[in-house]
Amino acid sequence: MELKVEGISKNFKNDTSVQTVLKNLIFSVREGQFVTLLGPSGCGKTTLLTIIAGFQAASGGRILINGRQVTRPGPDRGFVFQNYALFPWMTVRDNILYPMRQRKVPAKDREKRLEELLTMAQLEGKEKLFPHQLSGGMKQRVAFIRALAGRPEVLLMDEPLGAVDMQMRQSLQDDLEALWLKDKTTVVMVTHDVDEAIYLSDRVIVMSAHEGKIVDDIYINLHRPRDRKENEYNKLKELVSEALQVATGRRADSTEAANNPYLATLGGEATTV
Repeated sequence: MELKVEGISKNFKNDTSVQTVLKNLIFSVREGQFVTLLGPSGCGKTTLLTIIAGFQAASGGRILINGRQVTRPGPDRGFVFQNYALFPWMTVRDNILYPMRQRKVPAKDREKRLEELLTMAQLEGKEKLFPHQLSGGMKQRVAFIRALAGRPEVLLMDEPLGAVDMQMRQSLQDDLEALWLKDKTTVVMVTHDVDEAIYLSDRVIVMSAHEGKIVDDIYINLHRPRDRKENEYNKLKELVSEALQVATGRRADSTEAANNPYLATLGGEATTV
């Protein structure tokens, strides 16, 4: 599987002006990679994610998944929303089965996949509950495995932990990582949290406030599970924070970050587009 973002631009027009949110974005994502889009509010992260999902059209360029151009939503892409977006009238079981029914997965295979996912998310015995009967953490796990249920080629996540409090956030990051490691689906995630990006990602793409330009594309080659107290972790966190300062306009130039020797030794490959 390969996801290609080829020259994506997005303009919003009104009666008097045109606002360019994204301009000529180019990058690709390899199979099994966990890639995070990081940047200031309004930089176009979520807009780009919804274009990849097929929820809205680009003004220019194209999205390719395994060489197929994205023109609309499809079962090859799962989506996890910030507010869970579970169907409140459905039980946990029916929420998870829904995408499999949409894909016309045979009943026997649906039941087997359901059992696998409930076990993976440690939700056995919760399948008859409704969303309002679940904690925030449980809702997030249900939303995640529902997105995985139809075996999408790419999982898209828009601030998946944005709706929980800070105390729960790090615990859910561990849950999210554990679930992803078991399934190894290709992931593109949007976040505004530097620590979350470093903790979860194989790669962090930092986008600028102006036209969503790519300021840095940083590879995070740290062993899992990651230790926030490690020197290497904190040096990468500093590196990404510097790139984010460039993205917000607080620093004039990303040259220092791009030439940082820790990129080669800690981040591995890096490219600036």
